[in-house]
Amino acid sequence: MEVLLETRGLKKYYPILSGVLRRKKGDVRAVDGVDLKVYRGEFFGLVGESGCGKTTFGKTVLRLLDPTSGHIYFGVPEEIKQRIELLEKKEGKRSPELLKLLKEYDFACFSGKRLKQMRKRLQIVYQDPTTSLNPRMLVKNIVGEPLVIHKLARGQELEERVLDLLYKVGLTRDHLRRYPHEFSGGQRQRIAIARALATNPEFVVLDEPTSALDVSVQAQILNLLQELQREFNLTYLYITHDLSVAECVCNRIAVMYLGKIVELANTGQFFRRPMHPYSRALLSAIPIPDPTVKRKKITLTGEVPSPANPPPGCTFNPRCPYADEKCRREAPPLVEVKRGHFVACWHPLK
Repeated sequence: MEVLLETRGLKKYYPILSGVLRRKKGDVRAVDGVDLKVYRGEFFGLVGESGCGKTTFGKTVLRLLDPTSGHIYFGVPEEIKQRIELLEKKEGKRSPELLKLLKEYDFACFSGKRLKQMRKRLQIVYQDPTTSLNPRMLVKNIVGEPLVIHKLARGQELEERVLDLLYKVGLTRDHLRRYPHEFSGGQRQRIAIARALATNPEFVVLDEPTSALDVSVQAQILNLLQELQREFNLTYLYITHDLSVAECVCNRIAVMYLGKIVELANTGQFFRRPMHPYSRALLSAIPIPDPTVKRKKITLTGEVPSPANPPPGCTFNPRCPYADEKCRREAPPLVEVKRGHFVACWHPLK
């Protein structure tokens, strides 16, 4: 399968400033060294509890946030990525060849016109359509704005393309000259999806697009996203804390904890036999819609560590019932335990 998106050692830190002179005294490690591959045409799920860095990761790979360090590759040949890695090890960051390759292929290093051109290929649908749509703009202007900014259409052609996008998401010509407050939550999210599709992107980040909607509307939006994926050959990064939804729509699932990926597997593998203790705790919290069926709930002890002061070794060790001295001393790498199943844990559960 073709790799569309790959991150290597991606980090996003927020500086902690103090004092009158606003001197830096530390960092909040929102995304802390993430290596991840997303294949073309995939519905990839990124799950975890609130505050683990999911949304920050999604915004960073789109360059809505500038990464602190690491690489972001979109459709870059494997030999180029290997060459960059080799030059970094041998010659360091001062190598002229390395600087040239980074400027040409590493999305984390793009700027100016090249960055703007790349944005046509990448889009995002936010969690709350009420706040992501400008309340003072008509729908035709909201959906048409990306086409105007990237100079893809104007005049009559612009209106025709906007109308076509509205039809694709289940809206009509009657909705062109209305404001966002005149729509229901599901309709507003359809408008946001139409805006995201305006530039004909290859990759779309879906940042919990159904969490603010009623359950029946959630199903409609998820079905719409799947239909659009097939029609436009889209690749999705689906960010959610709802594992039940992720199980229904995602091909693969990555679990994030305190800015790091701790488990990655095909959806079927993950739900049949999760291997990381944190993943098992998440799955045990999913409610079962049958009062006669009981599931043993795993209760994690302790508090979630602060990303400004993560614990040494495995970041999950203060809450893990299986932690030992090695866990407290060394951070486990993300390794393949079974075919296609990756776990960052010294004691993965079999």
